Amino acid sequence: MGIHALDEIGSDSICKVCISNGGSCCQGCRHLATGLGCQQRNTSCTAWLCGFLKYFLYETGLLEEWNDFWKQVPGQEYREDFTPELFFVNKPLHLPDIRSLSVALAADLQELSKSRIAIGFILKLREKMDKYIDQLDNSRLPSKKKTKIKRKIKVLSIPFHRFHNELYNYRQNGMK
Repeated sequence: MGIHALDEIGSDSICKVCISNGGSCCQGCRHLATGLGCQQRNTSCTAWLCGFLKYFLYETGLLEEWNDFWKQVPGQEYREDFTPELFFVNKPLHLPDIRSLSVALAADLQELSKSRIAIGFILKLREKMDKYIDQLDNSRLPSKKKTKIKRKIKVLSIPFHRFHNELYNYRQNGMK
């Protein structure tokens, strides 16, 4: 269900940009074979999101739904999987057709990777997005602190022109 949901929202277009810039969410994993890719994709790997995918779901208002779904799935460990073959969920994962948004974000990231000559720029941007969105998830933060973090995310996303245009259209059409 998770891999299918990621495919449906177009995560592959975002991942391609990151990977072509030397990034991989799988770096250092013992299940990663050179030239072959992942040899044992598991539940916890599917549930985990990089900074760009977190940002993508955050802006579309779907991050909470993603997180709520994965909280129901047992057996997740860091790069390990003890999930039973069958288990029940109370709240299934429903993500709308938002592939056009991921394609737009990927195009913005690709353009940034070409215009910013600093080595590792895309990867640093991904890590900052990841850090700030994780901080927002901390419910104990005072609202002033959350507002500052949201501003930082907004500043980091200024170059995402295509994505912001698609996001505006998505929101105007009722976030279907």
